[in-house]
Amino acid sequence: MKQRFLLIAPPNSYRIAPYLNAARRMGLEVLIASSGRHSLITEVHAGLHIDLREPLTALQTILAEARRRPFTGVLGSDDSSVELAASVAAELGLAHNPPSAARISSRKDLARSCLSSGGAATPLHCLIDLSTALEQQMAGLPWSVTRPCVIKPLHLSASRGVIRVNNPQQFISACARIKNIIQHSSDELCRTHVLVEEYIDGIEVAYEGYLHNGELNTLTIFDKPEPLIGPYFEETIYVTPSRLSAEIQNHIKQTVAQACQIYGLKTGPVHAELRLDKNNKAWILEVASRTIGGDCARMLDGSNGFNVEELTIALAMNQPYETEADKQCRGVMMMPVHKGGILRRVEGLIAAGEVKHVESVDIIIREGHELVPLPEGNQYPGYIFARADTQQEVIHALHKSFSKIKFIVAPVIR
Repeated sequence: MKQRFLLIAPPNSYRIAPYLNAARRMGLEVLIASSGRHSLITEVHAGLHIDLREPLTALQTILAEARRRPFTGVLGSDDSSVELAASVAAELGLAHNPPSAARISSRKDLARSCLSSGGAATPLHCLIDLSTALEQQMAGLPWSVTRPCVIKPLHLSASRGVIRVNNPQQFISACARIKNIIQHSSDELCRTHVLVEEYIDGIEVAYEGYLHNGELNTLTIFDKPEPLIGPYFEETIYVTPSRLSAEIQNHIKQTVAQACQIYGLKTGPVHAELRLDKNNKAWILEVASRTIGGDCARMLDGSNGFNVEELTIALAMNQPYETEADKQCRGVMMMPVHKGGILRRVEGLIAAGEVKHVESVDIIIREGHELVPLPEGNQYPGYIFARADTQQEVIHALHKSFSKIKFIVAPVIR
């Protein structure tokens, strides 16, 4: 009989399919626990139906299913499910992070407080209550509001709702805009509060790695060659391997390792976002106990058969898995949404795919769906992948390919 693996995921997660495919390659039977009773995805519809907004009830439902037939591993696919997965694994005696650590990794306010208390390099920050007068709260910020700062929701990802402001007027306007974005959050604090932190000027990088027995191992460090200066933080291009010096890369790893230790994370994937200031000091923006988002994870796949979802599943079962980095330079562009509307068609895909060094051009949002720009939006319409001998060639290929694509949209009538 096949070993049985539990994947806890929101019904619309784009990580479901990669995890299902990885588990099948590993010879596992997968049960998906989700709130997707009406999902069009067969595995979600036929899975274990839980309400992620009611974690205690969901935990009891999953434990009852485990008594009926045990699991060999449990995994939370997204920020919204990692804490529940850790709680389930702890109850079943499986490999897991402490639930408290998983919760910290998925909540920006808790993470900031924890990092500050632990002595990690983190921007000055505070919570703002959107239900009370903003002018008085601005006066109490630990820095002058005339200096740039970044306002962000406590729990959202993919830069959704993240806005840089440079003066009091922009501060008030951004808070009103974010309030509309978070108004339907299930958690009251996440619905009424935002995190405000001092803007760190510098370049941004992403760290991908994993923890095993508390030790941090590096998969890669992504450079982000596009300037991320706001007011919205559209992450477009990731390139690896990094051109940063070995000394700076080691500093990045040690900074992430310190954060993991402060959180209490012990096992599983680690995705971190950091900024390097003019002195190359690394500042933690985020450390998440999940893999990188979207199809960007395909950048980690190796020519030797390495797959990041297989690694993550193996870690959840406390099993060994061989890793080996692919040395060739490769990059991905997450196509930005420049104009919102109902997608009618995408033009120029053949020409975009014929650009030298481009491996694939993938559109993931279909005709009839709405394209929503940042900061309200949280989806990219597609991805462009490129591979070459140098970073410069990869970046040039991605820009050239995207320049040939045109999204035809129709106005949204509400």
